[in-house]
Amino acid sequence: SLRERTPADLTAAKSSFQLLVRVVDNLSVVELESDLLLLLIDLVFRLLIGGELGMAHVLHSNVLSKMEKRWKLIDSPQSLRPLAAKGVAARPGTLLDFRSQDLAEQLTLMDSDLFCKIELPEVLLWSKEQNEERSPHLTEFTQHFNNVSFWVRSVIILQDKPQDREKLLLKFLKVMKHLRKLNNFNSYLSILSALDSAPLRRLDWQRNTSETLEEFSSLIDSSSSFRAYRAALAEVEPPCIPYLGLILQDLTFVHLGNPDTLMTSQGPTVNFSKCWQQFNILDTLRSFQQVRYSLQRDDDIMSFFNDFSDHLAEEALWELSLRIRPRNASRTNQR
Repeated sequence: SLRERTPADLTAAKSSFQLLVRVVDNLSVVELESDLLLLLIDLVFRLLIGGELGMAHVLHSNVLSKMEKRWKLIDSPQSLRPLAAKGVAARPGTLLDFRSQDLAEQLTLMDSDLFCKIELPEVLLWSKEQNEERSPHLTEFTQHFNNVSFWVRSVIILQDKPQDREKLLLKFLKVMKHLRKLNNFNSYLSILSALDSAPLRRLDWQRNTSETLEEFSSLIDSSSSFRAYRAALAEVEPPCIPYLGLILQDLTFVHLGNPDTLMTSQGPTVNFSKCWQQFNILDTLRSFQQVRYSLQRDDDIMSFFNDFSDHLAEEALWELSLRIRPRNASRTNQR
C-alpha cells in the first residue's frame, strides 16, 4: 500500500500514477490491446486492495471510457454494451443491426441540417480567402464530411477478421446506394473517400467487392472535369445535397482565372462576366438549400453515430493497415 511508504515515496508514487493516467488518456482505442488492458485492470485491483480507492476509481473510469469507445467502433456484441448490462432492452449495437436505408436517411438528415446553415457569402469568401473563422458554417460542414469519412475507415479497419471487414465494406456500399437515391452526394462521396482510402485500398478484398466499389466510384470520376457527376447533378430533382468540394473548386477557378475589373476605353469597369459565373454557381447552391428533406429523426441511429467523434487518426489507420497486411506482402485476393 502507498500508505506504508515515506512521504517522499508517496509523492513520487502519486506523480508516477498521474503520469500513467495521462498516458492512458492519450492512448487511442487501437492501442489499448488485451495484454495492456489486463495489466491496467490488475493495477486497479491492487490499488483497491491497498486502500487507494480514489486512484482506483480514476484509473478504472479512464480505462472504461476507452473500452466503451472501442466497443462502439468494433461493433461489439450487445451483451457487452452498458445498456444491456443494466438489464434494459438494448438498442441495436452494431452497424449491421440497422437497415442500410435508415442509415442513409439519418446521414442525409444530419447533412441537410448543416448544409442549410451555410450562408452564400461565406462560400464566396472561402473561394478567395479560405478563412475558417469567416466561414464558420462551411467549416463545420467540411469537418463533418471528414469525420464521417474517418469514422467509416475506423469501423472497417478495427475488425480483426477479413470476413468482418468485407461485410462492413459491403454494408457501406449498400448505404451509398440509398444515398444516391436520396441525391445526397455529400455523404456518398464521404463514404467513397473512406472505402477508397489508401489504408483500406491496400488490403485484400474479394474481386466482386472491388469491382462493385469501382462501379460506385465512376460517379465521382474526376476525369473530364467530373462529367459524370455534373450530368447526374443536372438531372436531379431537389431535395439534394451536392458535393460542396466541387462547388468551391469551381468558384476558386472563376476567381483566380478572371480579374475583378476590366480595362476599357472609358477606364476600369466591373468584370460582369466573372460576377455572372459566380452568381450561377451560388444560385445552384441556393436552390438546393431551399428544398428540405422530409425525414424523421431516429434517435437510436443518431446515438450510434455519436457525431462521428469516435474515429482513429490517419497514423493509427496506417498502423492497423500495416499490421493486417505488412509491406511487400502478396495479395491473397485479386482486387
